[in-house]
Parts: sequence; C-alpha cells; structure tokens
Amino acid sequence: MSKQTYRVCFCFRRRFRLAATEAPEEIKKLFDQYSENGIVTVDHLRRFLIEVQKEDKATTEDAQAILDGLGHLGIFHRKGLNLEGFFKYLFSDSNPPLSPHGVYHDMSAPLSHYFIFTGHNSYLTGNQLSSDCSDVPIIQALQGGVRVIELDIWPNSTKDNVDVLHGGTLTTPVELIKCLKSIKEHAFTASEYPVVITLEDHLTPDLQAKVAEMLTQTFGDILFSPSEEYLKEFPSPEFLKKRIIISTKPPKEYLEAKEIKENDNDLQKGKALGDEGAWGREISNLKNTTVANDKSDLDEEDNIEVEDLDDGDLKPHQPAAPQYKRIITIHAGKPKGGLQECFNVDPDKVRRLSLSEQQLEKAVVTYGKEIVRFTQRNILRVYPKGIRVDSSNYNPLIGWTHGAQMVAFNMQGHGRSLWLMNGMFKANGGCGYIKKPDFLLKTGPHEEVFDPKVRLPVKKTLKVTVYMGEGWYYDFNHTHFDTYSPPDFYARIGIAGVPADTVMKKTKTLEDNWVPTWNEEFEFPLTVPELALLRIEVHEYDMSEKDDFGGQTCLPVFELRSGIRAVPLHSQKGERYKSVKVLMRFEFV
Repeated sequence: MSKQTYRVCFCFRRRFRLAATEAPEEIKKLFDQYSENGIVTVDHLRRFLIEVQKEDKATTEDAQAILDGLGHLGIFHRKGLNLEGFFKYLFSDSNPPLSPHGVYHDMSAPLSHYFIFTGHNSYLTGNQLSSDCSDVPIIQALQGGVRVIELDIWPNSTKDNVDVLHGGTLTTPVELIKCLKSIKEHAFTASEYPVVITLEDHLTPDLQAKVAEMLTQTFGDILFSPSEEYLKEFPSPEFLKKRIIISTKPPKEYLEAKEIKENDNDLQKGKALGDEGAWGREISNLKNTTVANDKSDLDEEDNIEVEDLDDGDLKPHQPAAPQYKRIITIHAGKPKGGLQECFNVDPDKVRRLSLSEQQLEKAVVTYGKEIVRFTQRNILRVYPKGIRVDSSNYNPLIGWTHGAQMVAFNMQGHGRSLWLMNGMFKANGGCGYIKKPDFLLKTGPHEEVFDPKVRLPVKKTLKVTVYMGEGWYYDFNHTHFDTYSPPDFYARIGIAGVPADTVMKKTKTLEDNWVPTWNEEFEFPLTVPELALLRIEVHEYDMSEKDDFGGQTCLPVFELRSGIRAVPLHSQKGERYKSVKVLMRFEFV
C-alpha cells in the first residue's frame, strides 16, 4: 500500500503515495504515558483502563485477558504491547464502543414499560405495492432481534385456507402456516424474550377458528394464552421468556369493521386509486376533526380496522370464534368516542392502540402528556403512513419520546430512520426490549407526568473526538469512490434525540487519502441523554456529483463506553463492513 496508480486517460496516469496507518499524536502521547521502555505491561494497561477508559473496576486479570485475546492479531510482545500493538489494540474489535455485558435492564416490569423492536408488514420482501410476500424477511427480522412480527391474514383464493398478503395490492401471497413455522424455528435465535405476532385479520369466523388451530398446533406450549379475557396488567418480558403472544382485535370487532368498510367502499366507488383510495385517507388536522372523522381517520392502516362503533350501527353477523378470542393476549382497539377518548386509561384492563405516524404527529400537539400517561400501562403502536409505498420509514424519536412501545418499521427498507432504529436496539444486549427511562413511567400521586414539549436543562455534555478512519482500502475497489484519485473523506457526527438535542456536525474533508486523520473534537449538550443516539457517517466528497457513501452507525448514548474506542461502520443496508472503522474518544462532562 505504498503507491497507487489511477488512469486519467489513454496515455496518462496519476500515481499517489499512500499514507500508512499511523497512530495519531494523542495516542502516541498516551502510549508514552502508560508504557515503560517502549512496552505497555499488564499493570500499565490496567492503569490505562481505569484512568483513560474509565473502567473503574478493571483488574489485573481483565488487563491480562485483553492481552491474551490479542494473540491472533500478532501484536502481543511477550512482555506487553509496543506502540504498534497498543494502537492496533485500540483499533480492534477487542475495544468496542458499547458495553458487552448483555441483558442488564430489569426485565420483570410489565411489557408496557419497554420499547420493543417492532416490524411492520413483516412478510414483504420489498415495496408495499407489488413485492413478493415471503417468510424470508420474517426470518431475517427475527435473526436481527425484532420481537414484533406483523402478519396481514386473508382468505385464500378458494376461501378455504389463510394467506398472508398486503390486501388491495399486487403483492403475491404466502401461506400463513409457512410463516408460522418459520417464526417457531427462528423466534429465539437472537433473543430469548417474547415474540409478539400482531395479526391484521380479514377473516370469516370459520377461518378465524382455523387460525386458532394453526397457532395452537404450531406453537404448542410456547403459545401464551391469558387466564382471563382482559388483563389488568401486562405480564413481564421475563415471565414471557421464550413464549409467543398474539395481539389483534377481538373477532366481534373485526366483523364490525368489515361491515363498516363495505359501506365505505360503496361511497368510494368511482374514485381513482391513489392516496385517497387503496392507501386510505390521510387527515389534515386531527385535533379539529369530529368524532365521526376520528372513527375513520384513526383506523389501522388502509382504513381496514375501523374502531368500535355503537351496536345500533351494526348489521347482524355470524358468531365469533371463541377459541380465537382465547389466545389474544394484547387486545387492540380503542374506546367509543373521539381522539381524546383514545388515550383514556381504564384501571381494569390494558389494551393496544395503533396510530399512523401522521396521526401521532398531530395528536402530540394537543395530547402529549395524555399519550405519555396512556403508555405507562397500555401499549401504543405507531406505523408508517400508507403513502410510503417504497417501504421507507419515519422518525422513531417522536414515538419513543411519548412512550410508544411499538414503533413499527419496514425492516426490508434502509435509510437513516432505520439506522436509528437499529442503533437504538443495540442497547440491552440487543435482546429487542429496552426499559423505558424512569421519567416516562412516573405514576405517583405527587409525580408530574413528563411533558415532551417542555425544554429541560442540560443534564450532561458528550464530548466526541474523531481521530481517524481506516479499512476502506481493503473493503472497496480502488476506483469505487473516485476514478482518478484516492478518496476525499469527511465525517458527519451528531445526535438524534429530543428536538433540543438533535444536531449534526461535520469534519473537514481530507483529500486523496485512504486513511483520513481528522483529529477533530465536538461537544453535544444533552437534555435527555436517555433517548439520545449518536449518529456517525462517513462520506466521500464529490465536486461534480452527489457525495459517495462511506459508512454509518448509530449508537445509544446511554450505553457508550467512555474513552478511546474502535467504532465499526456499516453499509446503507446495515451490514457491517469487514474492515472499516473509525477511532473515536467519548467523554461525558
């Protein structure tokens, strides 16, 4: 890697001298401070771990274990680490930015006390209109730690079995039983905590009974069936460990919804398909709508799930399937009335409410504190608006800031929103459940419910030093970023969190260098560090076109390890690069 040649034209080539990966000056100074005769011994390393890395409980045995683990890198001198070895250790996978301690949150609280890794239309392989339905994205989601799988279930073409598909679109169906078998096989490969299956049900009572039989036979003893129809409090993730739980509307309510939808369709005849047709109506001003509008505009996606209406408005229908109703643990639905009644808390039973991203954004303007109070006992699910036909996503922080447990995402997509989602659920050992901050759970008689609109004072400041990056030379073709020269990298560093904390900053651009050494420091004052995510992106500057992507990651601030850390970067699709890392320092002041 000493020189590299780029062809500019048929008869002319440019040759560049390539810089070797070299420790930044601050690393060299730290090496001098924590070494003797050019070697970092076990005792030196222990002192470094305590004083610089802020690992207060580090022991000699911990330091020795690090040295023993570096043998495969070929950098361990028999007495300790020389400068090259010390630098390579800091830049290795042995020095990650997050604590490797696994699940450490209290998992014995009710489900409503946790943020839960949640998928939306989990069976789709691509876009929302014409992609295939399959069990493959379900398997991939479960392997990635997702704990809530959504299935839209419909009668098959002969009306004698059940398919999974996105209704009213060109998506090709997959059999429900195939999806259930794959869920059973892969449910607990990434996490032993419960998997929730949310069912969007468009079935007749006889097919609902068939689904109940499928679920019971497929999952057997791991299917959780509540002892009573309505729970006063949700069980805990610990209690439900290695169990499958079902969330849907009770059968009677789906039958009512189906009848109302058929009436709606009569009114819609002659309308062109589009946002007003196949994808459901998006309301313009939720807080000013009438009760009647609330009943249509607060439906589940695509206006399919119309909420409870007065019995006098209903047509006669077939008896509901009792065996289907018995296996529902998390009941979906909302009380009669308008938007304000959605967030009423019933002391005798808990439930799940679903809102689209737009509905939530409008509801929080007026009912922010009520939503927080609702989510202390009940579950709020947020899902992408219907016009996201490309399977894109939205800002998850709005839901999390208001206590929403199930912020449902299209996992088959990619982009910055999904990077945030994946970053958040790296926390708590990647188990798919994160205990909500205490301020979202205050329920005492003298405790004020958290108001997301009130700006809080700064709790702590995160100081981030971006030293350098490396690995692109090994993971990319030498003309991937620039046909005529080595890349010109810059880094973007910032916070995703409550509005007061959200910001992005940028390093200088370093020209023609595969191993950029930025040595820049940034400070981020945080008012709500419990909900802050550190965003890290690297891009390659392009004068004539859009800048090239060089890697990204998001890290939960509340789990960052202080000190100098090696931060692996990932592709746009979230796949970790083999070699690309950024060396950074994190300090809380």
